[in-house]
Amino acid sequence: MSFTSTIKNELVSIELSKLEQLSELSGFLRNSIESDKKLNITTENASIARLIFNRLKNNYDALIRVSVKKGYNYNKNYIYNLEVYKNDYIIINDLSLDTNIPDIYLIDDEDSKRAYLRGVFLACGSINDPKKSRYHMEFSFNDYEYTKFINNMLESYDLNSKILKRESRYIVYVKESEKIGDFLRLIKAVNALLYYENIRIYRNKKNNLNRINNCEQANVDKIIQTAKNQVDDINLIKAKDAYDLLDDKLKEACIYRLKYKEESLLELSKIMTLETNSSITKSGLYHRFNKLKKLAEKLRNK
Repeated sequence: MSFTSTIKNELVSIELSKLEQLSELSGFLRNSIESDKKLNITTENASIARLIFNRLKNNYDALIRVSVKKGYNYNKNYIYNLEVYKNDYIIINDLSLDTNIPDIYLIDDEDSKRAYLRGVFLACGSINDPKKSRYHMEFSFNDYEYTKFINNMLESYDLNSKILKRESRYIVYVKESEKIGDFLRLIKAVNALLYYENIRIYRNKKNNLNRINNCEQANVDKIIQTAKNQVDDINLIKAKDAYDLLDDKLKEACIYRLKYKEESLLELSKIMTLETNSSITKSGLYHRFNKLKKLAEKLRNK
């Protein structure tokens, strides 16, 4: 079962007030019926089919003809068809299914707005499994004005949603992992949210650990390269017979660098302090090697 199906199966079990049920129905049916003049609903999810059947029956005393057939898609899932043939026009008018924007009473408070978005998600929403692929949530619509309406609703919750056109459809999508988690919280998909956040936290920790390891490796590479450059400078100075011109402190730095060719400046300063019984700081050692570097550059230029 896909992550999206898992979310939807959880959503259909949420207890709602009557007004929330109507808001959710409006959001779902607006994106499930092909014509605003006829209530003919098709879904591959048995739980959703059962939910819509009960909501229409309980709220509108609708008569519904149910049919099930084998699908022709790759998975050959069953397709559930609900055809309403009593009180269908009352349902269409009451739930604003013949207009782009639902009546205000369906979305006039926080609970109703969330219920409406829940219905929209049940009809045409999807979220990638965070364990298997990139973070991505999207809704698919056939009308641009309605697409903008849904996008504005999502934006009212600061979800950073965007719109794109894909063939003949309009897509509202969200790619930020934190915002997708906020949406799951918004529609009360609690179990899906816990799963999603656990995976997101794990992936973030893993990515942070990889970045730390990469930084540490980069620092190690930098230390080794710096030490190698210092050894090359010392060897050049010796090859050019300029070593005897160095003062005792510079010669001491040369001796210890050639003896400890891969140590960092900090480690080398500690070693020299320990073995010479004379305090040598990392900064002081840096200045010694900087003088050696400048001398080596002069010799190279000559």
